[in-house]
Amino acid sequence: MKDFFLSMDSSQQVYWYIALAASVVFIIQTIMTFVGADTDTGIDADFDGNLDGAGSPFQLFSLRNLVNFLLGFGWAGVTLYNSIESQFWLGVVSFLIGAAFIAMFFVVMRALLKLSEDNSFKIENTIGKTADVYLTIPADKKGKGKIFVSVKGSTRELPAITTAKEDLKAGTLVKITELEGDVLVVSPL
Repeated sequence: MKDFFLSMDSSQQVYWYIALAASVVFIIQTIMTFVGADTDTGIDADFDGNLDGAGSPFQLFSLRNLVNFLLGFGWAGVTLYNSIESQFWLGVVSFLIGAAFIAMFFVVMRALLKLSEDNSFKIENTIGKTADVYLTIPADKKGKGKIFVSVKGSTRELPAITTAKEDLKAGTLVKITELEGDVLVVSPL
């Protein structure tokens, strides 16, 4: 292995060292990610008094992006070393491939974040929905009944009152019009 590195030019050795070091760190980051450890140490520096998006999940200056860049830069230099004659152009192409690795990371992460969805139940999300009366709701807000309403794919049984002049019997379709505390106000359809 030592002879392998000694037979190379110094610039080719640099690409190999960068590629191997970045690969080791990348593998460690990947393992730590699957274990659940926080592997991204974003720079929270504020250079001009305002760093928009500093709290966002995508930070340009982070350890993960540095490793992604070095991974692309190093392996591009290793693989293209004998294909590109000029060291300058090899450096430029390697730099562009490293930047492409960062861009690919952003694209993949943005796509993954689109898959995440907040399915927590909020009673405010029921307003405007249609529901079924489960237990009779007394007229003129004289008492509470119960309704079944579907929100974000789950059905909930919630207390309800009505301003209607007649009791709303079980099986009646109603529309949720407003919220009074934790009690829904409904009207017949």
